[in-house]
Amino acid sequence: MTFPNIAGADERTLSSVYPETIQTQASAVSWGAIVAGATAAASLALILLMLGAGLGLSSVSPWAYSGVSATTFGVSTILWLTFTQLASSGMGGYFAGRLRTRWVAVQADEVYFRDTAHGFLSWAVAALATAALLTSVIGSIVSVGIQAGASVAGGVTTATAVESEMAKFNSDNAPIDYFVDSLFRKDINAAGSGSGVMPGRNPELTTAGSRGEVTRIFMNSISTGPLPVEDIRYVGQIVSLRTGLTQQDAEKRVSDTYARLQTKLRDTETAAKEAADKGRKASAYVVLWIFISLLIGAFVASFAATVGGRQRDM
Repeated sequence: MTFPNIAGADERTLSSVYPETIQTQASAVSWGAIVAGATAAASLALILLMLGAGLGLSSVSPWAYSGVSATTFGVSTILWLTFTQLASSGMGGYFAGRLRTRWVAVQADEVYFRDTAHGFLSWAVAALATAALLTSVIGSIVSVGIQAGASVAGGVTTATAVESEMAKFNSDNAPIDYFVDSLFRKDINAAGSGSGVMPGRNPELTTAGSRGEVTRIFMNSISTGPLPVEDIRYVGQIVSLRTGLTQQDAEKRVSDTYARLQTKLRDTETAAKEAADKGRKASAYVVLWIFISLLIGAFVASFAATVGGRQRDM
């Protein structure tokens, strides 16, 4: 039995002589081309992301009426993410199709499917590589959105929010001390009238010993609602002793100060909920648009691979 001389024969000649053998031995996946395309896609995506971050930071400003608006910044970010996926995925898919091993004795439909699969695989590898590099950034975005959504959806209770604010106030010696101090203010015009402190009592010791007690009374009642009548009467006695006000005026001052403190905490709680809701919405929009841009990238990479494959086989 004689064998044809195959020295110098091209792939088409070999496929006509040994079609089944060559098709069996040839691999359907060219991992080298896939890795090459994924590397190019990931590198271009990283470069474009860095460029977009630089352009974004240069366009915003903390000063009022300066820089782009929040809406413009959000729309620009979405468009840039989409463009990044289009450019990087398209280049990666084209490289995967153009550099892949040429398949012989394979039907046109099978070649089209394999090219599409190569483009998709190159996009998948590039997406995983980019996600590995940006894990901290993506994780922080998702975690902030989840935490904010859980807080808003679960309904942050008034008691919890107020207690946290009160703890912060007390630790920082901030508004709680201001409201308590305002209870012991004396009228300057009446300072020289001889009224204010009972004889034999040290005003500094009276104030120092009473401030902490009044603070604890306020903190005990601020999360439950109105200040009890007995607490108003008792704190009013302390204020009357320190300032020289009548018991009725002292109790009115206590009630008014407590009401202002509740209003301050209620406004702080509302602002915290609004900030959490805005953060939740912003995180949701970012995640959704990242999902959409990734889907667009997968389609573009698959299509570009078929284009590169056709040019490879011409």
